[in-house]
Amino acid sequence: MSAYATLEDLDEVAESYAADRDASPDERAARRLRDATIQRMLPMADRLARRYRSGSEPADDITQVARLGLVKAVERYDPERGSFTAYAVSVITGEIKRHFRDTGWNVHVPRRLQELALAVGRARQDLTGELGRGPTEAELADRCGVGREDVRAALVSGAGYRALSLSQPTHDGTGELGDLFGSDDHNLDLVPDRVSLADLLDRLPQRERRILTMRFQGNHTQQEIGDELGISQMHVSRLLSRALSWLREALLTDAVPPWPGEDEEPGQLRVIPELGGRVRVIGEIDRDNTARLRAGVQPLLARTPAGAVLTLDLSQVPLVDAAGIGTLVTLRRAAAGRGARLELTGMQPFVRRVASALSFR
Repeated sequence: MSAYATLEDLDEVAESYAADRDASPDERAARRLRDATIQRMLPMADRLARRYRSGSEPADDITQVARLGLVKAVERYDPERGSFTAYAVSVITGEIKRHFRDTGWNVHVPRRLQELALAVGRARQDLTGELGRGPTEAELADRCGVGREDVRAALVSGAGYRALSLSQPTHDGTGELGDLFGSDDHNLDLVPDRVSLADLLDRLPQRERRILTMRFQGNHTQQEIGDELGISQMHVSRLLSRALSWLREALLTDAVPPWPGEDEEPGQLRVIPELGGRVRVIGEIDRDNTARLRAGVQPLLARTPAGAVLTLDLSQVPLVDAAGIGTLVTLRRAAAGRGARLELTGMQPFVRRVASALSFR
């Protein structure tokens, strides 16, 4: 007899094995007889395994499961139950399907759909070879003997058979599969605020809008902005503070607040004449507002008689720079030229230190 039995010989080989097994009193001899019989029947198991190699399950695993089913069929075979071939095919096919059902599916799918998905997969492979193209749902349904709805359900279920690793390299090899998945864009939550802010920025005066752009987009310092615009760093700080405060209030309220006019310039110097030859000065004195200081004090000096004293109350002046000190010196000299005196009172410690450092007399 040949080394391997053909399908037509399987029943005869099985019946011969069963008779010899029952007649052999030696357990070791029976085991050797069983192994030899299984070896002769392996081609049948391998042929059945090849029918299920259309999926992503490793072919070696399917072959191993089919051969295990053959072993069970040989060990359990009883000639009185009928054809061995029919029995072995049933056992091997059942083992393969059980393997797919228990270990192959990453998503739980009902057994009926699992089996139908496998059948549709085999039919698709066969029809593709026969037609030279991918089959339609109607063609798959006709080949499998089911409705088109069942075919669609089987195709959807088949997609849950094997999950792909997110670490799997992409086709171009430049990244991983997980890199292709989108994620929540938290910037979407900022869209309403950004749209509102863009409208508010358009309402700002050109100077304030330019300062904000230079500071927060160009990353310039306040001193650099001041040099560019010809104003002091302190003035830039005040303008920034006013613009940001207005934007904050506008974003937090339903109604857009009015933009402060030039008369409401933040920290703007004010010169207020009082009785008794006194003048109250309010605000910082720097190169941006020294002209306002001169404009407020010079008319008062012109009306101050010779020998009289005009007193500037600086108790509400928190800051003065070199340009401010220079203006105060100029005003004092103008008073002396008219025979009057200009005195300063109420200087805060910082202002006094600046005046002393610049040798203000």
